[in-house]
Amino acid sequence: MPLSWNEIRARALEFSRRWADACSERAEAQSFWNEFFAIFGVDRKRVASFEKQVTLCRAGTKLRNGRIDAFWKGVLLIEHKSVGQSLERAFTQAIDYFEGLPERDLPRYILVSDFARFRLYDLLNNSEIEFRLADLHKHVKHFAFIAGYRTQEIAPQNPVNIQAAERMGVLHDLLKDSGYTGHALEVLLVRLLFCLFAEDTGIFQPASAFRLWLEERTAPDGSDLGPQLAQLFQVLNTPEDKRAKTLDEQLAAFPYVNGRLFAETLPIASFDTKMRDALLECCGLDWSAISPAIFGALFQSIMDERARRNLGAHYTSEENILKLIKPLFLDALWDEFERVKGNRNKLFEFHKKLRTLTFFDPACGCGNFLVIAYRELRKLELEVLRAGHASGQQFIDIHQLIRIDVDQFYGIEIEEFPAQIAQVALWLIDHQMNLRVSEEFGLYFARIPLRTSPHIHCANALRLDWNDVLPAERASYVLGNPPFVGAKLMDNAQRADAAAIFAGIANAGLLDYVAAWYVKAARYGAANPAIRCAFVSTNSITQGEQVGVLWGWLLAQGIHIHFTHRTFQWSNEARGVAAVHCVIIGFGRQGVEQKVIFEYEDIRGEPHAVIARNINPYLVDGPNVVLPRRSKPLCDVPEIGIGNKPIDNGNYLFTAEEKAEFLKREPAAAKWFRRWLGADEFLNGYERWCLFLGDCPPSELRRMPHVLARVEAVKKFRAASKSAATRKLAETPTRFHVENIPQQPYLLIPRVSSESRLFVPMGFITNGAIASDATLIVPEATIYHFGILSSTMHNAWIRYTCGRLESRYRYSATIVYNNFPWPPNPSAKQRAAIETAAQGVLDARAQFPGASLADLYDPVAMPPALVKAHQKLDAAVDAAYGRKHFKNDAERVAFLFALYHDAILAAKQQMTDSAQAQSQ
Repeated sequence: MPLSWNEIRARALEFSRRWADACSERAEAQSFWNEFFAIFGVDRKRVASFEKQVTLCRAGTKLRNGRIDAFWKGVLLIEHKSVGQSLERAFTQAIDYFEGLPERDLPRYILVSDFARFRLYDLLNNSEIEFRLADLHKHVKHFAFIAGYRTQEIAPQNPVNIQAAERMGVLHDLLKDSGYTGHALEVLLVRLLFCLFAEDTGIFQPASAFRLWLEERTAPDGSDLGPQLAQLFQVLNTPEDKRAKTLDEQLAAFPYVNGRLFAETLPIASFDTKMRDALLECCGLDWSAISPAIFGALFQSIMDERARRNLGAHYTSEENILKLIKPLFLDALWDEFERVKGNRNKLFEFHKKLRTLTFFDPACGCGNFLVIAYRELRKLELEVLRAGHASGQQFIDIHQLIRIDVDQFYGIEIEEFPAQIAQVALWLIDHQMNLRVSEEFGLYFARIPLRTSPHIHCANALRLDWNDVLPAERASYVLGNPPFVGAKLMDNAQRADAAAIFAGIANAGLLDYVAAWYVKAARYGAANPAIRCAFVSTNSITQGEQVGVLWGWLLAQGIHIHFTHRTFQWSNEARGVAAVHCVIIGFGRQGVEQKVIFEYEDIRGEPHAVIARNINPYLVDGPNVVLPRRSKPLCDVPEIGIGNKPIDNGNYLFTAEEKAEFLKREPAAAKWFRRWLGADEFLNGYERWCLFLGDCPPSELRRMPHVLARVEAVKKFRAASKSAATRKLAETPTRFHVENIPQQPYLLIPRVSSESRLFVPMGFITNGAIASDATLIVPEATIYHFGILSSTMHNAWIRYTCGRLESRYRYSATIVYNNFPWPPNPSAKQRAAIETAAQGVLDARAQFPGASLADLYDPVAMPPALVKAHQKLDAAVDAAYGRKHFKNDAERVAFLFALYHDAILAAKQQMTDSAQAQSQ
């Protein structure tokens, strides 16, 4: 166990007095450094060697052989001079040694001294400090690494996280190639992770104890490393008073760890030189800088060959975790602390409350959310202790005052390896936070042996009763990042898991896999309405048909949304990771006083918080409504329908070139060709054609053998289908499955459109073209209807209510169009203004005859004339709704939901009045 800082300072002061008159390097240097290490309770002989021979090099050129005054592999190089000699020259000489040292032995620190002065260089942080011998006690904390205190800021972006995972990956592959695989390999790697971390953070004494044992007690060829590790693990699992009295003193110095981390007896691995060297390469890193939240997922990814190619792709960034835990619990706890910190009794009660809180992640993976939550809670507790200290409270035993512990944290993970990592990661972050406490109060604080454990269960979270992990009555917060799997992408096992959870929920086949966690959390909370939950999800569960299915059920259970981060781009530190558009939703059975929506102007940027009166399932400030699949429009407007669906295996569809070639062989078919418009053809302006035979007379059809061959191919294709309905269509092969061909001009809406466009491009079709089922058509639409549908008002409604194909908008007739609240009772003047402005949009498009709609509505290339035309249209449409200005889409959609809510209430009242009138 490291000495307390108070003891170290006292020893440093005494050391300075004893050596105040020393001057000769040759006569006194070694004694000086032996006593220097003793300041920190470290036997120099255990860690550093004197006069290590090495070749001095500069720029790759061998200069001469030299001797390092004192050298601690991978940690510290000391160069000593007599009083008054140049410390700059001593530093240069130290640097010259580097090229003669193996990379894994390169030190982080260089210390030069002439007895009277010390100068310490931190090569990692590119910093240095110089002070007099007499002031050593004032600067002694710069040597925390000698004592085993490495209290540094743990940064997720620190390259050591990646380097450590890569080196562990090399060791993993070598062990796996040797035949050491499966569960034994996973447990061995987790244990080695703990040992590497322990030797750099004071758990093992002295610092680098594991590396020193490895180098000094195992053969260079690795032949005895497996048995030696087995013995070490046995020692770490045995209390000191129960160990053999004849145990090797170097092994006996390792502490009892407990926590059952080393309890299981593993098969003994057979190491060789290369494998031993790989483990030593791992020892060469400073593991005290590891971020357990990040490294856990990196460590897991080494087990997956594909994942390792993009190391870092599989962890959740701390930034995103904080987006969830701050509004879920952390902000409120800090606010409460600020209110009570000046009152000693209330502060004491607040501290007790922190110990009662429990945190449960039912899809915890490597424990990222739990680790960050634990770290932040311990930071808050440290402030509580500071406040108590400032108020006069005496810290007699810091061990008794630290209340928060890892046993407040619970998780479920379906795979064994990440579940083990999650448990170890919580122990690691616990020790890192204990070091902060030690730094703060000058007393070494560590929880070794481990007396408490996090409750991480390896199980299927959708099959396991969560009460078996943490009874709902004791749960405070449920949080996490459940798997992102679309409804149509689930495998058979996932589909079966989801079906069991969704039993009794109508149309549950539409729901994504993540929805199962929402449903299970809602049921879990029934026994304790005070539980607050928050999950990260793909934004699909707040769009399209899923809203009605999932949130219709959740609202019926009494669920309230407390806060939300609207759609943002899921980020991590990895390169080349596909963008995922996510939301965070905080919810529970009880309401909260203040609801917050975090809005994103840029989905890759920072959010701003907006206070909301209510947050509905579309994540806007509006009434709790869900849009049903409505077969008819909510308002008195033309009906919308799907385009044409041939089911022809491509036999009736032609490019312009294919059509021309076909007509050379079958010129009589010309009159049966019609332009074919799908969403892509409509938006990008290229030609396709369809052979629409309709009611082509049999006699005429038989005179066109090439056409007849196409008809026969369609008949054969349909007859071979697994669908009975399609086989039925084989009886009428000249007809389409769906035919919707208006005689008059019609309004066309592409069903899928880029999310980057401000407006979904729509247009009137006047050339008799046939629309495909990739579009929706409104046959009786007028320029007024085109104006409303092309406005920002309707496009905001689209963005908030439509489903998505990947991230693109997927316009829906039953959800988007039929539920849209049109302007209530617009005046003739307002309608005329909208019609004029809508024609202005069409006229602005016509100014660019060579441009496609995709060109015109590109957010960067959109012509100013078209932008201005849409602005005039928006002003006219907003006026018809009785408004002059909306701040943003969210405000527009909140307004529309209020109209929708009023329309539904009015319709219900009308039905009630009608029923009463009939009964009378």
